[in-house]
Formats: sequence, C-alpha cells, structure tokens
Amino acid sequence: MQGTVDGFSYGLVTPLVAYLMACLGGALGLRCTTRSMLVTQSWRPGWLALGSAAIGSGIWTMHFVAMMGFTVHGSPIHYDMAMTFASLAVAIVMVGVGIFIVGYKGARGTALFTGGTLTGLGIASMHYLGMAGMRLRGRLEYDTLTVGLSVAIAMGAATAALWAAGQVRGWLWSVGASLVMGLAVTGMHYTGMAALDVHLHGTAGPVAGESPAALLAPMMIGPLAFLLLAGVVVIFDPMMVMGRPAVVAPERRPGVPAHPRATVRHSARRLRLRPHRPAGHRSARALQKR
Repeated sequence: MQGTVDGFSYGLVTPLVAYLMACLGGALGLRCTTRSMLVTQSWRPGWLALGSAAIGSGIWTMHFVAMMGFTVHGSPIHYDMAMTFASLAVAIVMVGVGIFIVGYKGARGTALFTGGTLTGLGIASMHYLGMAGMRLRGRLEYDTLTVGLSVAIAMGAATAALWAAGQVRGWLWSVGASLVMGLAVTGMHYTGMAALDVHLHGTAGPVAGESPAALLAPMMIGPLAFLLLAGVVVIFDPMMVMGRPAVVAPERRPGVPAHPRATVRHSARRLRLRPHRPAGHRSARALQKR
C-alpha cells in the first residue's frame, strides 16, 4: 500500500530552522578552513579538524531538524540510535577528508575538485544513512535520477563553498559561501526526500527503535553546544587562542640591521660609490694644484 508522505508537517518552520543550522555549521567550518591557511603548520590540523566537525554537526542537525516535519500517514516513525549517530560520524570523517585536502593543497585545480567531491559525498552519505536509520511499518524506495541529482547538488555546493573559503578575503566571503552552502545542503535534503516513496505493510505490528522525542535531546543539545563552542573560538582572535601567525615580522634593535640582505646591498652600494684606490695614486686635480 502506498503511504502518504508529508515533509512539511509544521509548515515552513522546520525548513527555515534547518537552513539556519546548515548555514551556521557551514559558516563556522569554512571560517576555520580560512584560518588554517593563515596560521603556522603546527596549528593547521587543529583548525581543519574543528572546521570538519562544525560542518558535519551543522548538516547533521539540519537533517534531523527537517525530519521533525516528516510524517507518513498510517505509520509511526522511529529511529535506530546506532545508525543515526553513525551518520554523524560519516559526515564528519568524509567532510574532514575533503577539507584537509583543500587545507594543505590549496583551493584550486585537482585539490579543489577532489576535496569538493569528497565533501559533497559526505553530505549525501549522511543524508541517506540517516534515512536508513528510520524505522516504520513499510519499506523505502528511491527514484535513481532524483537521488543522482541530489548528490550532484551536494558536490557542486561543497566545491563552490571550499573555493570561496580558499580565497582568504575576510568575513564577507565566508558568510556568502555559508549562505550558498546552507541553501544547497537544504535543497539537497529536500531533493532527496522528493525521491522517496514509502510502501506500507498491511500488518500493524510494533516498530523497533527510538522515537523522535527520545532522540530530540541528544540530537539538539550535543551538536548545538559544540557549534556554540566552535563559534566562540572563531570569534576570538585566533592568534591569541590557537597560536602565532606563520609570518613573523623581523625584530628591530638599535645597531642591528633589519635584514641581512639589506647589509649586503648597502655594502655593495658603498663599494660602487667609493672604489678602492692605491696608496700612491693621485688625482689629476691634485697635480694641477701643485
């Protein structure tokens, strides 16, 4: 029996909140990626790991906020706890691989394409693994072409966002990239949901797994608390929180040259202006005076 699916049980509330969660995670993650390109090599892995966790937590929270408005008439919806949180781990790991590639190789060429592809696949994997953790009295079927479109949206959005983060041009680029990424991730989610068909079973037996109410507290409090802490770290001066910049200005002291090359150039200039003369050499002007 075909089940009636409703993805907007609360109207536009869940899509808007889901979009904000995706933008928040994307903004923090991309800002951390930008910061990683401005600090020393020793601090770069920490910033990239923080960015990976922020993006992964943001899109995971976005997914389940949106799923709060998803209902199937004729069957209650429950969730498998292990599968649900496994989708969070997959998102953080795969997004992290893509961000580390861009963070070390640069946001251009093959590195950008590879990093964006892996990040987009991580977003799509999180979505469909989270859907696999859903339990109801029926089975889920997907339209292949629509699923492919959702994955392409995720990869394109991730590539564009990482490119913008790699420009290292301040907050405006990061904010713009996060808005684009949030829109694309949310669009990818609802495109994937449009590919879904639910076929209900005739029996009305019990459904295994945790209810959405039981998952609400760990789902919202944990990732949101992490995003808040990540935001505090990003807002404060990273040179004070995480280390020193890679380029250190030369120290100026009285009587000490600012740079060894300056001394060489200065000495060479003096040699050109005042060439060495033999002790017995006399100028023509001196001979005329005599």
